[in-house]
Amino acid sequence: MKFLDEAKVYVRSGDGGNGCVAFRREKFIEFGGPNGGNGGRGGDVVIEAVDGLNTLIDYRYQQHFKAQRGGNGSGKDCHGAGGKSVVLKVPVGTQIFDEDRETLIHDFTTVGERFVLSQGGNGGFGNAHFKSPTNRAPRHANPGQPGEERWIWLRMKLIADAGLVGLPNAGKSTFLSKVSAAKPKIADYPFTTLHPQLGVVNADGREFVLADIPGLIEGAHEGAGLGDRFLGHVERCRVLLHLVDATCEHAGKAYKTVRHELEAYGGELTDKVEIVALNKIDAVDPDELKKQKDRLKRAAKKTPMLISGATGEGVKEALRKLADVISEQPVSTKAKSTTESAATEEPWAAPSPPQG
Repeated sequence: MKFLDEAKVYVRSGDGGNGCVAFRREKFIEFGGPNGGNGGRGGDVVIEAVDGLNTLIDYRYQQHFKAQRGGNGSGKDCHGAGGKSVVLKVPVGTQIFDEDRETLIHDFTTVGERFVLSQGGNGGFGNAHFKSPTNRAPRHANPGQPGEERWIWLRMKLIADAGLVGLPNAGKSTFLSKVSAAKPKIADYPFTTLHPQLGVVNADGREFVLADIPGLIEGAHEGAGLGDRFLGHVERCRVLLHLVDATCEHAGKAYKTVRHELEAYGGELTDKVEIVALNKIDAVDPDELKKQKDRLKRAAKKTPMLISGATGEGVKEALRKLADVISEQPVSTKAKSTTESAATEEPWAAPSPPQG
């Protein structure tokens, strides 16, 4: 299945049905009176987060969604039927943005979460609604209210506990394939990974989800390479594992290049806990390894871990460190506030899921 993490969609809720002007006409009933029914309410546009989806590819082939219009009222006090709502199913982690692509409307974080994006128009009143002692034969009814229409952007951000960042060919895909059952494409040329990959990692009985995104190069925030759009998939991560290739020309410069792109992207990525690791240590001699380690230590201002995704050296230690951080670090500021509010309640009371 083709991976698609962004789609532009047009939605329109249903118009309300018109009210009816009608009078009761039966033999031997002289004053039948008004009996025009009300119009039905238009259908809503509802977005629901469901399990089993991991892409927005469905919205590549259909971009227009319209809810059903409410039925018109009729005589004999018959009210119009309500319009059927249209439900858009999206993966967990999808965000809804307004047409300006900046205004966040809703963020789906749990399975089954529903959000009414556009409400259907109310149905108009029939003339039976307006009868009164002083107006016994009203001859007017209300039209139905129009529905709401808008363009929106759906943007999916993978939900993972840890994320891999680094330059192209830093060994991210090899690392993911060694520590999980994921099968990313691996080759000896840049940008082998074109789409984000997820893998479930088991570190001493503790499981967490690890995300691998395409590599960043200098100028990615300006569109160089594959750009920095895929960084959205590590925004929800609790910790970042920054892999630096030991065989590159200068490990310190490689580290600073990626950090500059993270700063340019924003999204609080530079505030996340970062574990720095020098990868491919099996491919360099000891003297070169020491030189690269010192360069990286000066640039990152911390001692990097030494690992090799190909041979597995140092990989278990890196996974344990990731698991330790994940067990302590909240997913985001939003998740942290939820955790703190839940701690003030009874210990057996689980926090309620967000309401759409």
